[in-house]
Amino acid sequence: MLRVLRAIVLYLVFMFLTVLVVAWAMPDAPVLLQLALFFGVPAWLVRRSTRRRAAPETAGAPAAPAADAAPPVPQRDPETLEEFEEARAREPALRWVGGARADGKAPRPSTAEPRPASQAAAPWGSAGQPAKGGWVPSGGQVVVAGRTIGGMIYAGAPFGQAGQSRAWIDPALPAGASGRDKAGEDLPYWPAYAALPPRSRATYLDWLAGGRASADYDVGYMFLYFYGLERRFLCDDPTEDERHVIRAEVARLMALYPDSGSARRYLGEFLQLACCMMDDAGTTPPEVEGGWELPLALRFALGRRVAAGEPLDAQWLLAWLKSHPEGNLRTPARRCAAEFDVLFRILFDRRFPQGLQVRVPRKALSVTYRAASGEFDFEFAPKIAGRAVPDITGLHKPIEIAQEIAEEACEALDKFSRYLGRNPEGRGSLEAQALLPIELASAFPSGQLDALRDWARRIVAGDGLVPVSALMTRLEGQVGPKLARRQLTDAADVLARIGFGLAPDPRFALRAPRLDEPVVLFELPQPVARLEDVGEEFRSGLLQIALGCVVAQADGQVSPDEERALRAQLDEIAGLTEVERIMLKANLDWFLAVPPDMVQLRGRMKEVGTGQEENLRRAVVSVTHADGAVAAAEVAGVERIYRALGLDPAHVYSDLHAGGAPDEPVRVRDADPSPDAEAIPPARRSSGLDPERIAAIRADTARASAVLGQIFAAEPEAPEPSATDAPQALPGLDLRLTALLGDLIGSERWSEAAFSDLVQRHGLMPAGALEALNEWAWNCYDEALIEEYDGYEVSTTLIERIKAELTGKEM
Repeated sequence: MLRVLRAIVLYLVFMFLTVLVVAWAMPDAPVLLQLALFFGVPAWLVRRSTRRRAAPETAGAPAAPAADAAPPVPQRDPETLEEFEEARAREPALRWVGGARADGKAPRPSTAEPRPASQAAAPWGSAGQPAKGGWVPSGGQVVVAGRTIGGMIYAGAPFGQAGQSRAWIDPALPAGASGRDKAGEDLPYWPAYAALPPRSRATYLDWLAGGRASADYDVGYMFLYFYGLERRFLCDDPTEDERHVIRAEVARLMALYPDSGSARRYLGEFLQLACCMMDDAGTTPPEVEGGWELPLALRFALGRRVAAGEPLDAQWLLAWLKSHPEGNLRTPARRCAAEFDVLFRILFDRRFPQGLQVRVPRKALSVTYRAASGEFDFEFAPKIAGRAVPDITGLHKPIEIAQEIAEEACEALDKFSRYLGRNPEGRGSLEAQALLPIELASAFPSGQLDALRDWARRIVAGDGLVPVSALMTRLEGQVGPKLARRQLTDAADVLARIGFGLAPDPRFALRAPRLDEPVVLFELPQPVARLEDVGEEFRSGLLQIALGCVVAQADGQVSPDEERALRAQLDEIAGLTEVERIMLKANLDWFLAVPPDMVQLRGRMKEVGTGQEENLRRAVVSVTHADGAVAAAEVAGVERIYRALGLDPAHVYSDLHAGGAPDEPVRVRDADPSPDAEAIPPARRSSGLDPERIAAIRADTARASAVLGQIFAAEPEAPEPSATDAPQALPGLDLRLTALLGDLIGSERWSEAAFSDLVQRHGLMPAGALEALNEWAWNCYDEALIEEYDGYEVSTTLIERIKAELTGKEM
């Protein structure tokens, strides 16, 4: 940033000077030439000035590397893999294995190659140190440019050419009095101590003398120090104790610069190699970052386990999947990492209780480590007990298995993940806990869920009925003026999480409860993960008991006989699971407490198949006869149900007659024989309603209608409104209902008070008008016009169609 600001300031200064010179010396020059000079000359001067600042500041600076010297490797992150490979290709390096050249030739001191073990630099900074210097061990000290620097560095006259022994600190090179280049402004892109300008050397020495513990210095200084640690570990054959010290130091440096991608990459690769060389794989998977290829430490650790015939557990397989370049983990695995890891283990153990056995591949593990300094390569082909470690990179079956388990875990965590996406701070809340898979209940306990379980158990111990407002207040802390479907769905999931159910469940209920209505809580045999997974038998049974309740409540009350008949029908429904049967019983309790609405049932009855139709007819007739009396209101209710099912209402009487109750005294006990008494006729089942009696009632009704017609025929009829006074009635509606309809579709939602006032202004009753308009909408559009829920909602899909109808009539 400072370099950019300096360049901008210089450019503006040079431009000002150029303008003055051109205005004084070339006032008559062409305008284009003047503009070219105004912009071109300052740019050239800035570039030239920048190059001069990048050059060594003193005459004592080392000369440029020889033409045959290998170019250094960049330490900044390449933008792409292609750039990274190009950077490596620009610097060919001799490969070293255990301190010997791969081509078998003897090493030369004048090259950048690391010295063989026989020629390794002797420790410097202790008694008897060589004149040319060398490695300063941990605990040693050396004075450079007036600064006392601790060990773990190379100091003294470096061997080889400049740029090929980057980490060596040559005391003969000048250094500034104080380091003022913490930001690394003058630090070359590829740091080497000999190539640094004096003030950058001073800054580096200050960082070393200060304990190498400050992250305020540019990461390039840390890399310059790391080059020496890397060379010592891989090329000088140190003792095992010294390897441990160096590895710990590199790990500390990596933690010192956590935000540097270059540090994580280069230092991370070194630590993996060091771990493998020291045979310190451990019993748990190493924590390494995946990248373009499977990390070396994981390849080594997995290869060891596979070679030993040890099966992989969930932890090892998941680490393999997470680090594999082809591993694909969806959002729930990243957003809910802790929950995903636990669920992956549970699913793995369920599928592989003895662990996953992996075949031993034929290919042996062999890698080439490229030094971060770019000065050498290191070949690593590990062996355990004299046998090569197999390379598991080419195995695909374990990854496919891991991917399948991961997909299953992500699917189970999908609801929980989406909730956290909407509420990042919601982890641990009651709603979040309810969305966790049931398998995670013991791993992620919740005191709030335990309290809710105790409360629900007390409700169920009573009659199970609780106001829906009390339930939502318990779950959400408060309840708004309107209850959304999602709130009820989440409530059902919360209760199912702790082993309780909610009736009605909005996912398959005929309608949702209103805020002033109760709901039913009931206990499940065990917690249920997906309450929405119910069969067709359950849905058909739900409709059956709803229709039965409509008939039973048609006369204003449900007798004990009718309730027993309804519960007997429920027990006879075949194909239900245990949970579905319990849910149906709870829904029946709710229908008995909150009568079902025939308007809401119409849409469900349109989906009834031919096979279910007969069952519904028998169920309705059975409930009608349950109390031994068939009321006129019940007959009317049955007729409405038949019409909704698309059946001829004329079949109602024949069905009621066929399944009717006895119409004569029922035998209680056998009579004692008496010679002077009349014999009681044998008990027989009534054939149902008396056809002659029904015919007589119909005839009486017809005669009464005719008489009433004659009485009111003399009364003058009200004049019909003209076409100019009022719109024409729609087919199936009279004028008053048409006028009401025109006002009603002016708004999508009406409160109960507003709806009642509107209907009364048209001279109608709210209940009758609601039923008539919905009946008309079902006949014309095959759906209800008005939904009764916390007021009245008008179907938005019908408003425009009805408006078009009314407009056409007015025209």
